[in-house]
Amino acid sequence: MLTCGLLVAPLMAGVSGCAGSPDPLSAKPYDAADQISFSGDGDGRKADPDKPLEVTAKGDDSRITDVTATDAAGRYVRGELAHDGKHWRSTVPLAAGAHYTLKVSTEDSNGAPGRRTVDFTTSSARRLLKVTFGPKAGEYGVGQPITAKLSRPVKDPSARAVIERALKVDSRPAVEGVWHWVDSRNLHYRPQEYWPAHATITAHSNLKGIRIGGGLYGGDAKSLRLTTGDRLEALTDSGTHQMTVKRNGVPIRTIPITTGMPGFDTRNGIKVVLAKESAVRMTGASIGLGAGSYDLMVYWAARVTKSGEYVHAAPWSTGSQGYANVSHGCTGMSTANAEWFFNTVRLGDIVQVVHSNGDDMAPFSNGYGDWNMAWADWRKGSAVSGGQSDDTTADSARLRPQV
Repeated sequence: MLTCGLLVAPLMAGVSGCAGSPDPLSAKPYDAADQISFSGDGDGRKADPDKPLEVTAKGDDSRITDVTATDAAGRYVRGELAHDGKHWRSTVPLAAGAHYTLKVSTEDSNGAPGRRTVDFTTSSARRLLKVTFGPKAGEYGVGQPITAKLSRPVKDPSARAVIERALKVDSRPAVEGVWHWVDSRNLHYRPQEYWPAHATITAHSNLKGIRIGGGLYGGDAKSLRLTTGDRLEALTDSGTHQMTVKRNGVPIRTIPITTGMPGFDTRNGIKVVLAKESAVRMTGASIGLGAGSYDLMVYWAARVTKSGEYVHAAPWSTGSQGYANVSHGCTGMSTANAEWFFNTVRLGDIVQVVHSNGDDMAPFSNGYGDWNMAWADWRKGSAVSGGQSDDTTADSARLRPQV
């Protein structure tokens, strides 16, 4: 009995089995348009992003071998193919108002490959969640948190996780940071320590078109870019009545001060400069004192709480500065020192008060007290890193200047 390996030349022209039949996998794919259907097909209608994308092989003589679906940004849609190759179904939500390219590979009963490529668009979302990043673009101190304000409240933990994963913050130099849910509409982002000096920080959202849950989809968001300057810290010691200002860890000025008297004690803790006002009117009535107690213009005022705590010029108390606490909660100093401080600090710089008999600075309700929360507790406020924060009110403090 002859084998293929022993065939002689005269037999080779008449024997096809030894050379083998054409490989169906090497053939050019035929148009498989008649062999498959998908859920977004027909009549020019748009696919429903609330429903999974489904691809089905028609008849008994064809099956699906591969499916890829990508949006205009190149993001892949994950899915599962049935064991018999008759059905493929997406396992992640489609984006709303997005353009997709669907590529389906098939083979017939003889193993010949087929291919169909289809472009389709999903319908727009009716309910959008917009995100506004803060603060405004610019240069800030190393204590400035990044904020994200949502256009709608979100309380569901799984929906919060979708949002949080899509809100990206990057910095150069790179540092680890985490979002913390202040309440159902506000998030703050900070690293474990202060931002590096002279860093560039960017925030952007990948939420557009993404299904969040309950018929809610991500909307547009304007990206944010800010930078940090030198690391400027003002350590206010209510016990010694001195403020030490450091730049990048090096003391550059020591200032005699006065802080809150008993009953009006200055808050302890880390605060962030919120605003700079060269002149501000302060009255006793604003903090519950009699209408005639005081009413004056105060100069070179750097605000550190929403409720009205400032670092400012207090020429009326120069005799007590460095010796006693006589203010109504603010940090007072001479006019010359206050002007220097005002011109030296920027928004986002750190003002830390120690050795006061006052309450501790709240993390969120009275300005940027974010740094007073331990890192482990901060991470618990993340929907991704573990746990949820309570739905507290972010702006509960009453505005009242204190002198």
